[in-house]
Amino acid sequence: MKFGTLKSVRFVNHSDKHLRHAIKNIFGFRPGNIFLYRLAFTHKSASQETIKNLRVNNERLEFLGDAILDAVAADFLFRTFPAKDEGFLTEMRSKLVSRAQLNRLSQKMGIDNLILLENSSSGVFRSFKGDAFEALIGAIYLDKGFIFTRKIILKRIIGHYIDMDELVNQEVNFKSKVIEWAQKEKKLAGYNVVEEIGSGYKKQYVVELVVDGQALARGQDYSIKGAEQDASGKAWQKIIGDPL
Repeated sequence: MKFGTLKSVRFVNHSDKHLRHAIKNIFGFRPGNIFLYRLAFTHKSASQETIKNLRVNNERLEFLGDAILDAVAADFLFRTFPAKDEGFLTEMRSKLVSRAQLNRLSQKMGIDNLILLENSSSGVFRSFKGDAFEALIGAIYLDKGFIFTRKIILKRIIGHYIDMDELVNQEVNFKSKVIEWAQKEKKLAGYNVVEEIGSGYKKQYVVELVVDGQALARGQDYSIKGAEQDASGKAWQKIIGDPL
């Protein structure tokens, strides 16, 4: 891939040597397959070349990294809080791997400075930092394996940047609140994408939160996750103000 030929990008890619050095400074190890890490930092707005009509960017690595983070977080919390019930563990995992948390971690660790992003897109994609964070975890997993990746997450990320006491007292996200409430009330809650506005990487999603067949609220965002959170926040205000 000729990343250097991309136009209107927020960040001009450095050499492989510089990227290896940056990853070594952040995580304490030297990457093997540098292509995986370049891919992890390539946002969809900056993808240019295609392979079999597919845009080459970090979305697939993001999907993989999300699953790895969830598994490691669940295992860590299970061992850290042996006396806590499932509800507490679910809430804590939601806090630990939330998009807002990953956005903050990306910025604190300097990962955001390595992301290749079209200039006009930084304000549109509010989650691009967290997305790249997940993609980077996916890249580490493919390059180094699960055991190594787990060690990096526990020691270099959670161990250095997460205050667990503060996290326990932090308010959980609205989606988790709605799901927990629905489970407690024995109601069926689900999210449906009801509309897509625009096209390309500027497309927005409209998501509807449905509880027991009743449309409770709608949310809109540039990502489905963001739209779900938006709908959940609106729904939560209805729930606490006028319980169903």
